Amino acid sequence: MSKDNTYDHVGSLLRVLGHPMRIRILLEIGSGEACVCHLKAQLGIRQAYLSQHLMALREEGVLKTNREGRFIYYRIASQKTLDLITAAAQIRNVSLETINARKKACDCPKCCGD
Repeated sequence: MSKDNTYDHVGSLLRVLGHPMRIRILLEIGSGEACVCHLKAQLGIRQAYLSQHLMALREEGVLKTNREGRFIYYRIASQKTLDLITAAAQIRNVSLETINARKKACDCPKCCGD
């Protein structure tokens, strides 16, 4: 890979991570996984808006998916992504609260325990 392609590749990743809603999505998923209904409930956004952001993150390779029946679960491809977000927050002297516990349930098997 040439130097210019390397810079483009890194720049592309930083651009996709630079959107505040995508940062919220990644922090919500954290080190686990979440389905669209979880993310929609937690973030309080429309599914169409959420899907656009999930697609951008998937296309860049930031997210991986796991299908279980009709549910698709998203997880972060590399812990280094969260490390990068945390480092950026520290540079800006901003405290990020990593979301560990689900606040709202949805009808997916992981929430319902089916």
